[in-house]
Amino acid sequence: MFEVEDGPWWSATQNENVKITVQMLKSKTGQFDLESIMFLKLQNFGICNLGCIGDCVNLERLNLSGNNISNLTPLASLKLLTVLNLSANRISNLGPLYSCENLQNLNLSGNLISSVAALRSLSELKNLETIRLKDTVCNFTNPVCMNTSYRSAMLEIFPKINVLDGERMSGSGRDLYQLCKDMDSSLRDMCSRGPVGERPGPEKWVEDSYWNLKPTWKTQSGKAVERFYNILKECRELNNKAADIIAKTERTISSIK
Repeated sequence: MFEVEDGPWWSATQNENVKITVQMLKSKTGQFDLESIMFLKLQNFGICNLGCIGDCVNLERLNLSGNNISNLTPLASLKLLTVLNLSANRISNLGPLYSCENLQNLNLSGNLISSVAALRSLSELKNLETIRLKDTVCNFTNPVCMNTSYRSAMLEIFPKINVLDGERMSGSGRDLYQLCKDMDSSLRDMCSRGPVGERPGPEKWVEDSYWNLKPTWKTQSGKAVERFYNILKECRELNNKAADIIAKTERTISSIK
């Protein structure tokens, strides 16, 4: 196993038309056999040609972010690849990734993917759990993300996806994530209603039925599920306290006027 890190020798290279070669991989990894490389990090190297990377057939994790890559054909032979970061490149065709049957985590933010149709070639990747086409932190996106039906189309293509663009779609954290979104939305609404005396009474952040805790089944993840519902219980208590405080504060201000 070997992970390639950015080094002074490569950082000093200003060429933005780099091709991955056997010599380059061997000199950077210290590995005589490319099949021995399981983890590879080659971000911001100015790579435009993936060259012989397909010979690293035992690669499991690959980071190629921040390059000038447009042709993914050499990746088709990487059957064991589970994590692939291709953010900040020039990719529009995802067809070669169809063969990466073990892919679980895929980052495509900051590329040139312009249509939902271009993503359908990935629909047969049964192990895919996480996919990212936009990253608000790094300000990376794709033209397809501007489509009003982008989110619904993605969920149609990847119905079993756990995380889309950093947002959890399923799993025990999904409800908590949605709760936080609901709370943020409600707080923004309250702040936009004008002076306190002109606002109606405080509204509930979520419906009462939301807080009906579900039973925890004794599965392998039973403890994690139980902890999650304990968090929901605490949030419920905080919700009630917050509503009381807001109501009392508004009554006090109104009585002063």
